[in-house]
Amino acid sequence: MNFEFASRMGKVPRSFVREILKVTEDPEIISFAGGLPHPESFPYQDIKEVAVQVLEENGAQALQYGATEGYQPLREWISQRYQRMGLKVDPEEVLVTNGSQQGLDLVGKIFLNQDDAVLVERPTYLAALQSFGLYEPKFHSLALDEDGVDVNSLKMALDEFHPRLFYAVPSFQNPTGISYSLNRRKEVARLLKDNDTVFVEDNPYGEIRFMGQDNPPVKAFLDESILLGSFSKIVSPGIRLGWITAPGEVMDKLITAKQASDLHSSLLSQMIVHRYLSDYNVEAHLKKIRRMYKRQRDLMVSLIKEEFPEGVQCTEPEGGMFLWVTLPEGMSSLELFDLALKEKVAFVPGQAFYAEDPQHNTLRLNFSNSSEEKIKEGINRLARSIKELEE
Repeated sequence: MNFEFASRMGKVPRSFVREILKVTEDPEIISFAGGLPHPESFPYQDIKEVAVQVLEENGAQALQYGATEGYQPLREWISQRYQRMGLKVDPEEVLVTNGSQQGLDLVGKIFLNQDDAVLVERPTYLAALQSFGLYEPKFHSLALDEDGVDVNSLKMALDEFHPRLFYAVPSFQNPTGISYSLNRRKEVARLLKDNDTVFVEDNPYGEIRFMGQDNPPVKAFLDESILLGSFSKIVSPGIRLGWITAPGEVMDKLITAKQASDLHSSLLSQMIVHRYLSDYNVEAHLKKIRRMYKRQRDLMVSLIKEEFPEGVQCTEPEGGMFLWVTLPEGMSSLELFDLALKEKVAFVPGQAFYAEDPQHNTLRLNFSNSSEEKIKEGINRLARSIKELEE
């Protein structure tokens, strides 16, 4: 039989990271490739206890269908968390999703038609390109500097392309690790305030700041924007729970799209996560994660400075899970990837994170999922590979 697939499927590549992760299943490979939290950050015993409590006390309800919008006590917890950040988010403006990744898919479904303009950072989160790409938009990239998106480029793009969406990760951006300064967040909000472009703010790493000053989400200055969050980095990615906040008119469409997609996210998972967040010391848990990731980040940055050849640069993020490395002009991170695999170390070549005109001398390193011993050995192997590529 000859299957005739929708034309959109020929325009969306498979995830580069997911394909690389298959390679890194080899236990001998030290992987800096995936965006994985460290297993030691998972509150295993606490979740085990909570799961038993939920099933003992609410077994029949927990195993039943639930509301599309999500478990109401969990939505209220998310709303209250935002209130402590100075944001006014009503529980009715919160939709629980299967990870924040589903939130991106739902946004694409309700907003994007073929050839609509979508603004993204340069570079940007590759799974957002994949998710939005299914709806066949035209991507336009905006340059980043150490304070965030270039606002002059943003202003010109808004005027020229009249984009339907602007997607950004202002806190510990994936893949670069940079964060928007407070002034840059306000400037972005000012430019978008009287514009029909919908700002989609992805914030999976916002709770993982281990240095510097906390900044509120851009949504604090832009009420009509969309904000996504995730429990993957602060509880567990395997539970597959995130959320999306949006104004009422948008939320109505998101709920309809989610009903058509999967009816609702797992009620059992939502009840377990809510009980854990309510009954256990989440702040102590977050402090543990931040301390761990800071040590790993500091170690990786210091080793890169010591061992990588002159001319190699890397970002020094104040939180999150990633570093962005720029090789000397003319070097290819794809060629480096092949050499590094022979040394049994993996990363993600930078070209996967560009919507257009990729910069081939870049790569992303994840520091959160490796022990300090593996970071030392992995950076040493990668340094040898870079030196070999230079020869």
